[in-house]
Amino acid sequence: MKYPDQRVALPRRPRAPLRQVGGRILAALFVLGLAIFVVYLGRDGYHDNAGGKVGLLDAAYYATVSLSTTGYGDIVPATPGTRLTTVLVVTPLRVLFLIILVGTTLEVLTERTRQQWRLDRWRSTLRDHTVIVGYGTKGRSALQTLRAKGLDKSQVVIIDPSSKVIEAANADGFAGVVGDATRSAVLLRAEGQRAAQFVISPQRDDTAVLVTLTVRQLNPRAKIVTAVREEENAPLLRQSGADAVITSSSAAGRLLGLSVLSPSAGTVLEDLIVQGSGLDLIERPATKAESGLHPRETDDLVVAVKRGHRLMAYDDPDVGRLEMTDRLITISRAAGPATTPEKERIVTREGGWDLGGRRDRGYRDYEDIRDPRDPRGARGYGAHGELGGVDRGRDRDRDRGRNRNGDRGPGEDGGGTDDAE
Repeated sequence: MKYPDQRVALPRRPRAPLRQVGGRILAALFVLGLAIFVVYLGRDGYHDNAGGKVGLLDAAYYATVSLSTTGYGDIVPATPGTRLTTVLVVTPLRVLFLIILVGTTLEVLTERTRQQWRLDRWRSTLRDHTVIVGYGTKGRSALQTLRAKGLDKSQVVIIDPSSKVIEAANADGFAGVVGDATRSAVLLRAEGQRAAQFVISPQRDDTAVLVTLTVRQLNPRAKIVTAVREEENAPLLRQSGADAVITSSSAAGRLLGLSVLSPSAGTVLEDLIVQGSGLDLIERPATKAESGLHPRETDDLVVAVKRGHRLMAYDDPDVGRLEMTDRLITISRAAGPATTPEKERIVTREGGWDLGGRRDRGYRDYEDIRDPRDPRGARGYGAHGELGGVDRGRDRDRDRGRNRNGDRGPGEDGGGTDDAE
């Protein structure tokens, strides 16, 4: 018999022991009740040696004795019909009753067979999935970001040397493999040869290098993103086959330094990193309507353009006009509850970017809220806390992106100061 690989664990719903015992008792009572019903239905064909007709109590007695033992002979089937019923109905019910009562061993065999069937089915349907090597803080955070972008749990496999960590992954609804990811056999258990992307986040940098080398040898087409602690190891990871290398300690240090210099800037950057809330930094293909436009002329806030294998900033002279084959790195507001019609956002400019024409895409620290029915125009705190007013007619023209003469509205050229200042 083929037994399932105990090092591969699929998520499943645990059952309490009392619930399992209760289920067996209910099944046994159902079988007993069915036997009583069959015997009582053909009670005229049974003979009671004690005399008298067979009643409901006699039928219950006969069914109980027949299911638990071979019977005592005090009540016997006397007609061909009842004897045939005993052979075709009562005897199979007796076997089923005994299986339910002493079915622990059978349940173990059934569970192994069912687990093997689940593993075979899981392996046969797993394609272009994501493998997370290391389910620590970095691995969980990376997976949380991928899940926020729509990655299904069935398309994720966790690899970790700790069985307790894999149990935690199973509790979260993810399949897991217990083992060392530097070994090809462990990656094969996770169907790594058919995976689309790997997130490698072990605790040690040398382990990250070995895992990256093994993964690249096993799956040359997969996208590999690796995390390291020391920045000096990043070039080695790239030479090992990693498509992207994230230096966790340096990245955290830079964010700390930025937050010291400007807490607001640090908050905005942290918001960009966390997907699904506030502002999101996303990559998407250029649309047909955007082809031929300058990055600043698009509806979204474009910060970079990827053309072929080259990544260029929005103000790079080589960008020129957008092409259909370009991919845009944009900042947009995460999907959330729609704004009420009573209020609309007037977003100020910061750092040379004109966010005024991009409705509902600014950050909360850089926006004023106004009521469009208020004839006094908008008054509120700007990006730096100054109280100022905004002319309603100019705001309307700025929201359209052009003034009444058809020229670019104030701020569309990326210069100028905050309207609230």
